Formats: sequence, C-alpha cells, structure tokens
Amino acid sequence: MRDVRHFILATAGHVDHGKSALVKALTGIDPDRLPEEKARGITIDLGFANLQLPSPLQPSGFISLGIVDVPGHEDFVKNMVAGVGSVDLALLVVAADDGWMPQTEEHLQILAYLGVSRAVVALTKIDLVADQTFAIASVRERLRDTPFEEAPIIPTSIVNGHGLIELKVSLADVAARAPEPRDIGKPRLPVDRVFNLQGVGTVVTGTLTGGTLRRGESVIVQPSGQIARIRTMQSHNRDVASAQPGTRTALNLPDLAAGHEIRRGDVITLAALGGPSAIADVLLESSPRAMRVLKDAARVWIHHGSGSVPAKMVFFSEKKLALGERALAQLRFESSAFFFTGDRFVVRDWAGQHTLAGGLILDADAGSAHFHDEERLKFLQQRAQSPEDLRTFITSQLERDGASRMAQLLVKSRFSEEEIRLVVSALAAEGVVAVFGDFVVDIRKWAQIRKRAVDAIDRCHRLQSERSGLLLTDLRAQVQRDLPYVELFDAVVEDLCARDFVRFGPAIRRLQHYPTLPPHLQSAGAKLRATLAFKPFDPPSRKDLAPDAISQQALRFLIETGEVVEVDKEVVLAAESEKRATELIRKIIREHGPATASDLRKALGSSRRVVIPLLERLDRLGITARHEDKRALVAGK
Repeated sequence: MRDVRHFILATAGHVDHGKSALVKALTGIDPDRLPEEKARGITIDLGFANLQLPSPLQPSGFISLGIVDVPGHEDFVKNMVAGVGSVDLALLVVAADDGWMPQTEEHLQILAYLGVSRAVVALTKIDLVADQTFAIASVRERLRDTPFEEAPIIPTSIVNGHGLIELKVSLADVAARAPEPRDIGKPRLPVDRVFNLQGVGTVVTGTLTGGTLRRGESVIVQPSGQIARIRTMQSHNRDVASAQPGTRTALNLPDLAAGHEIRRGDVITLAALGGPSAIADVLLESSPRAMRVLKDAARVWIHHGSGSVPAKMVFFSEKKLALGERALAQLRFESSAFFFTGDRFVVRDWAGQHTLAGGLILDADAGSAHFHDEERLKFLQQRAQSPEDLRTFITSQLERDGASRMAQLLVKSRFSEEEIRLVVSALAAEGVVAVFGDFVVDIRKWAQIRKRAVDAIDRCHRLQSERSGLLLTDLRAQVQRDLPYVELFDAVVEDLCARDFVRFGPAIRRLQHYPTLPPHLQSAGAKLRATLAFKPFDPPSRKDLAPDAISQQALRFLIETGEVVEVDKEVVLAAESEKRATELIRKIIREHGPATASDLRKALGSSRRVVIPLLERLDRLGITARHEDKRALVAGK
C-alpha cells in the first residue's frame, strides 16, 4: 500500500496573473466553476482541484495536494482570505510581464499573518519577457525579509509548457519536507461551500483540520449550535468512511437546510469542543509593508477560517498599531464566532478595502470585565511571548483561574488532550501544579486555600479548646470563597488529612490537638469521671449523673471527645468501661455459647437498665445478634 501524505495548497497573487490557468495546466481541472467567472475571465470565488505527486523522500509514497484557487481581484480579497485560512503551503503566482502588483503584496501579507511559512513561487507568462534572470531577481527582491525569502522561484508558461514539470517537482519537494497536518483529536471543518443535491440533501465542503471526522458521527454547527449527523462523506471526490486533517472534505448533512441553518463561514466540529466566542483577547501584528495603520476602537472585519465576522477592536494600551509593530488588544464581536486559542486571523477595514493586520488568539473566551487589570495584562504577555509553548499556556491559565477540570483545560486550543496531560504530569512532578482527581490546581493557589483552612482549624483550637475540632460545615464556609470549584473542598480535607490533621465524624482537628475542659467545667468534669468510674458497668442514669446545666455541658464535652460513650438517651458509660464490657460479653459467649441478657447482667454485675441498651447497641454495631431471648456473636466478631 502506498503511503499518502495530505496537504492543502492555496494559490495567491494578483488578478489576471494566471493562477487558475496554471492550476488547470497542473491538474487538468478548471477551478473556475461559476458562469460569471467564465464570462469575465477572472476568479470570483474559490475553486478547487487535486494534484497527486510522487514523494521525493519516499519511493513508494506520494503527496496529495488539495488545491484551493483564490481570486486575485481586489474586490474579492475577502473570498481569498476564506480560501487560505487552513493551508499548509502557498503557490504564489507572479506574472513575469507585470511583475509584483498590489494584490501580490496584499496576498503575501495575508499568508504571513496566517502563519503560512512554506511557498513555491510560479513566475508565469515567462514567454512574454526577454530577460528571465531580471524577472526572477525582481521577485526575489520583493520576497526579502518575508517568510518566503528562500522560496524556490520557477519560471513557467502554460503556452508552451515551460517549467510545469519543474514546478511539480518543487511543490513535491517543499511539501515532502513539511510536517503533516496534525491530528489532535479536535476536528474542525470551516465551511466554504454549501449546496443542495436532489435526493441527497445539504452538502458542505471545507478543509478539515485538527482531527478526523467519520461517517455516521454526530456533529455541531458553530456558532449556531445546530446538531447534525454525517450521512456520507467524500474526500477529493472519493466516498470515504472517515476524513483526516489536511484534506478537502465534503459532508452530507441532510438534517440541515442550506443557507438557513448552515452557510459559508460556519464551522463543523464536535459538541465537546466548547461553544462560540463573544470576546477574545489577541496579539496583533502589522507588517512593516502595510499601507495603513489600525486605530483603537476601530470597527473592523475579522477573517478567520472560511468566514468573516464584524468586531470592535480595542487596544490594551496603545492608541494605534503602527506599521511593523505588535500590540495586545481585545476583539468584541458583533456576532459570535467559533475560535480556538492559538488560531490566527486577518484584520481588514470596515469598508473591506485594506488588510490592516494579522493576529493570534491568546484567549478565545475572554470577558470585558477588568479589561485593564494588571494580572490580565501579565497573563496575555506571557502567552504572547511564547505562542507555541503549551507549558506557558497551561501555567498562565492556572495562575489566572486557580484551577481547571482536566477535561476542560485548554479544550478550545490547538493542543491535544494527550499533550496537555503529559505537560500537566510534568508540572505536577516539578511541584508547579497539584492534581486532585479530575482537577489540576496552581500550587500557589492551593497553598493559599490550604493556609486558610489551617488557620480556621487552628483558630478553633485556640478559641474553643474544649471542642474536638472544627466542623467540616464550618470549614467549608471559611474556604469556599477561595475555591475555584466547590467540588475541590473534599480535596482540601483529603490533603489536610494526608499529614498533620485527622478527620473524625463531622469534624477535623490537628493530630496534636486534645480538647480540654474550660476552667468553669473542670470541676463538674472531674465529678462525672469519678462517678462513672465508681460503678463502671452500672452508673447512675443520665438525669441523675448530670442534673444541672453545668454538669450537662461537661457531659456533652466528654461525649464529643470520645471519653464517654452515649449508649442510649438515658445511659452513658465511660469509654474504657464500654470497651471492657464489650470484651467481657464476647468472652462469655465465646466460652459458654449464646447467653441471655440476665446471664450477661449477672456476669457484669450490672442492671437490666444498663445491659439491655448496651446489648441493643452491640446488635446495631453487628457484634452480637439476638435469637429469641439469647445473644450470639456474629461470625468473625
């Protein structure tokens, strides 16, 4: 089986420089599909073709290029941007007789803004110029200080076929050395065509990125939230069961109505990958070769994927974005859009005449509150300095938010779940984060939460030394305002009890803490202890033992601290006496067999008033079991 590597190639260049004709010469496919395009002789909308080339690095493999042919006319630049939103390499077309033109420059800047770093330059119409060397040198000069300054320049002519083979070889060579489109388990298909086929229903096409889509799979349309199922799918005109990143893909979505429930610019994705954005914090960059500056609070068009959305652009500090400069800003969308953190986009003016800047999404789900907050600025600066570093994105988010569910951490990002888990594990090993079940927490935030909990327990020990510890309900009230998630409270208790603290019943205390009777109860406590010790198995009734408020308060303390056991509402025993009585009952039954309450009462030297509640308690605890009028030991007790 031959190895196939899939990539998306987009054409770029000035109108009438021969992009579509070159694509047809290379592939045999005419990308101009609209009647108006045929009549006017220019590309208005996107066209598509496929080119398969032998791989120069794998004798048994080949390169599959899904070609997106974009319009070059200045009136259709927005359509051009829709075609290059998800490309791996560019075919920059420059006519040898015209040379470098305004749309050539604008297209080059758009490619750079979108992070396209690999290109081949086709110098078309070479048959119309006398000096080929001069034409090549002129283009090379224009490419200086751009991502494509080392790109191969291939002179071509579709009239005589000159350079077409060399162009194919160059395209295959550049593509073979490029990394394959990544499958991060987060598929997105920006829709660039929507149409209806009789008997089939709605069909959408786009360039699949980020993950695999499968026939029969349930998908969601963003930003509308419409749910649909993929009935059938094609990739490069072949029926397939699944489509992978880097392929032109067509989906049959019969549940949706074309033009009403889905349109160009929408994104087909999975519901688990989050919802649309209303506000995004971004890093903006202007080319030093741009023609206009971008001003603060400007109303602009944001081109992303296959669509565009209106937005207000607000800078964090600058009043304008100077040519060749970078700045942090916020996009406030007039209609929501589906972005990932790490996505790139293009900014064009409101009139749609000029490309102003490019940008990178630093936070796809930002808010407008605390816009000029120093912590927020620090967060964005960290990400802007290392836009490809997953570690920085994780630590900056946890530093800002305190914690995150692992399943939701950077879910709307260009990093895979496995990559995120590996980095979290490394950070946990370094002591930068703490992991509790499905939660990952910034270690400094966790230290603050733990300190608040420790202070609350110590304050209870100091001010109410008679108490066994702090009730967990009271501890929750003390720390809940610091918890990023209420479910983390159990983790706080677990962490405390891992060292220095112990939980018992509904309360928690330090291991070294032993409750003491307050001074005004100490005399009553001493009397209670003496009375319970005098007749250990037959003490007075609770009413006689604690007849007044002071002695009742002291008795409650002894019960709470475990020094006295409440057998029932009327009978209490010293804890040590209750333990001895239980062991004696076990011994008697073990040696003589099942015994009556009367037998056991006599053996203990007690009374029926005490023995009956004591035996009922042992029954409840599963130590003894009653059979008619006798008690027997439960197996294993």
